[in-house]
Amino acid sequence: MPRWLDFCAAICLLILCAPIMLIVGLLIYIKLGAPILFVQQRPGFMGKPFMLYKFRTMTQGAGVDEQRLTTFGASLRRYSLDELPQLFNVLLGHLSFVGPRPLLMEYLPLYTPEQSKRHLVKPGITGWAQINGRNAIEWEDKFKLDVWYVQHKSIWLDFKILFLTAFKVLNASDIGYNGQATTHKFTGVAKGIEQ
Repeated sequence: MPRWLDFCAAICLLILCAPIMLIVGLLIYIKLGAPILFVQQRPGFMGKPFMLYKFRTMTQGAGVDEQRLTTFGASLRRYSLDELPQLFNVLLGHLSFVGPRPLLMEYLPLYTPEQSKRHLVKPGITGWAQINGRNAIEWEDKFKLDVWYVQHKSIWLDFKILFLTAFKVLNASDIGYNGQATTHKFTGVAKGIEQ
């Protein structure tokens, strides 16, 4: 989406969602304590790092994600409420509303040249891979969908993705991978791909 449209939409949504964000923040503080935000460095346009903001859904410390994910955190993830702070990332120009999801910095050297094309556009809060399987599909398929989006990017496609995202969120579908709290880690070796 054009930067001006991202910016205006983010301002409007922040105003509309401010009460929800305040309530969610207070509940996280009461249930989990500080900090209420999960902040992590992610690769943006052309792989340039930025700090991504999300509401915290897990307890701090060591342990597998399934054990650290709280009941309240799972509820936030179910309806993507944990991602509301990413509206600030859109305001700052780190994210667009639509684009390939920003993954982990450690994945950058593991991509094939084709997979690296996902960084030729600004990452997004939602994307083509999100509405076509989200976390329930394999990495190879997810990256193919991301690259397809980069090659076919248009404002009309962006609006279609935003429209379909609303249904995905309401249906709370494809949140985890095979019942896991999060998707499995990308190792650079996926089905049909040699590192």
